[in-house]
Amino acid sequence: MEEADLVTSPPGSASGSFDKESHPTLTGKSCESSHERPPQETVQVQVFDGGKEAWMTVGGTWLIQFCTYGYISAFGVYQDYYTRIFLSQESPSNISWIGSFQLFMQYAPGFLVGRAFDAGYFHYMIAVGTVLQVFSMVMLSFARENRYYQVFLAQAVGMGIGQSLLFLPSLTVIGHHFKCRRALATGIAVSGASFGGIAWPILLNQLSRRTSFANAIRATAILAAVLLLLSNLLMKTEKRPRLVLQRPRLRVIFCDSAYLVSVASAFCINLGLFFPYFYLELYAIDIGIDSKLAFYSVTVINAGSVLGRLLPNFFADKYGPYNLLLPCLFISSALAFAMFGITSFPAVVAFGLLYGFWSGSYVSLIPSLLAQLSSHAGEHGTRMGIAFSIVGVSLLIGTPIEGALLPSRDGKYVWDNSIIFCAVMVLCGAVGMTISRFLYVAQGRGGDRGNKV
Repeated sequence: MEEADLVTSPPGSASGSFDKESHPTLTGKSCESSHERPPQETVQVQVFDGGKEAWMTVGGTWLIQFCTYGYISAFGVYQDYYTRIFLSQESPSNISWIGSFQLFMQYAPGFLVGRAFDAGYFHYMIAVGTVLQVFSMVMLSFARENRYYQVFLAQAVGMGIGQSLLFLPSLTVIGHHFKCRRALATGIAVSGASFGGIAWPILLNQLSRRTSFANAIRATAILAAVLLLLSNLLMKTEKRPRLVLQRPRLRVIFCDSAYLVSVASAFCINLGLFFPYFYLELYAIDIGIDSKLAFYSVTVINAGSVLGRLLPNFFADKYGPYNLLLPCLFISSALAFAMFGITSFPAVVAFGLLYGFWSGSYVSLIPSLLAQLSSHAGEHGTRMGIAFSIVGVSLLIGTPIEGALLPSRDGKYVWDNSIIFCAVMVLCGAVGMTISRFLYVAQGRGGDRGNKV
């Protein structure tokens, strides 16, 4: 019963029967065998891997990831500019609160957003999120120098809320179109964030040098508006007349030990994982690398994450998300410790490419893992929403903690405590995910329905 998406006919509706003609999304190649309708007005809806609407939705999700997570991945440019110029009266820790709160707001409403998604409000959330994201970017461009509250309201709060209405629904809707190739489709879609992390820093830096930082932000707002409008037109969700997805049961979700441990592990991981994304550019400048080269560090780390978000997901459908996720986490932790050895720009490039690859793998594999832990497609949004809400707290406090662990001495920052905190948190999360995998297998779910662990 769990292999296909369960739906039920509401009382007083039509018989609940359906066929391909009455179901507009049933195109492409099915990865499930056909089933007869079980009793009690319950039917099994097949999830098809492919078809025009499915891949259009992947394309729309790619654009949203490019404009949301990809834009946040460029915060290293903002961190450096705010610290040295625009908000020079503020400490690095205070400035990092802007980026971390933006990430927090992208994740924190996840439970409400997930429930709204399961209730059928997908397109409404995408439309409202588009307007709010672009409006907040324009407002940010009008913020005045050393007016911290103006920057915080526009970038952390406004953009964060707008991105929350775009980010989670766009990832979750992929589960309506893919089953056997879900990890691959998710990896392709999430790679948009990496390409955004490459493009946005270059655009911001180059445009700000030719005009002003405010005009650079306005230019990126126009580009984001065009891309997000296109994503609204491309994305489709499941339309099931007379049929309603089986409702998620919160009691079952909160009694799932493998799920709970995986969420707790993700909390630890996100406390440290994004430290290099936020601080690598500042770190490079602080150790004496020319600023014209150092600003490429954010681009380099996101370039590495492009392959990291694609290749592991290609194999995850065959070998399972846990089996791909665990080595990525342990290697990411080891690479974080390797920051102590960076002394030149070639070392920054090498570190950025490697860390971007392995940490990017985690970002793209987590949605597939949470979807696999779901009992049916009707609870995808709720499970991901709960997880994202909890993880959002770690994203809120992670980089400010690392900023607070970053004292200044004789005009230089002391990086030891921040680097160690980053590496240890990722390591703790990797151990937790190992325990989650053990619990998943112990529950007899690893081999159930042919799922890979």
